[in-house]
Amino acid sequence: MAKVVPGYMTAEIEGDFVVFLIGMRINKWWKLHKWLPVMAAMGPMLRELIRRKELGLLHFTSWIGPSGPLIVQYWRSVEQLEAFAKDARLPHHPAWKRWNKVIGDSGDVGIWHETFVVHDGTYETLYGNMPAFGLVRAGTATPLTRATRGAAGRRAGNAVR
Repeated sequence: MAKVVPGYMTAEIEGDFVVFLIGMRINKWWKLHKWLPVMAAMGPMLRELIRRKELGLLHFTSWIGPSGPLIVQYWRSVEQLEAFAKDARLPHHPAWKRWNKVIGDSGDVGIWHETFVVHDGTYETLYGNMPAFGLVRAGTATPLTRATRGAAGRRAGNAVR
C-alpha cells in the first residue's frame, strides 16, 4: 500500500501538459470474446509507454467502474500523444485496426477518450492525507503555504511560475 503523506499538498509541473482520459464500456457482458480482448489491448500499450519515456507519457492511473475500465493519463504534449496513436510500429495502431475489424459499429463494446491540453499555470490541485497520486506523480508534490491554501491561490501560484 502506498505511503500516505499527512497534511495538504499540491502538484507542480513545468510547462504545458495533456490530460488524456480513456475508457471502454461493456455493452453486452455475455460477449466476453468481444470485450476481453479490447480490455487486454491496453496492457501492451502502457508497458511500451512506461518502458519508453521519450514517447511522452508522464504517468497514468487506472480504475475499474461498473461498466468498464477508465485510465487517466498525463502526457507531456498532445503531439506526442497523437504520434503514439498513429505510429504503426507501436501497439496502439494494430489494436485500433483489430478494433475496427472485430468490433467496429456492432455496439458490443464502447470506447471513448477525452483530451485536455492544459497550459502552463492554468490548473490547480489539492491532495489531503493522500499518497502521491494523479498529477503529483507526473510532476512534483509541494506542501501548501499560506498563499496556496485556497484554490485561487494555487491557480495564481501556478500562473506566476
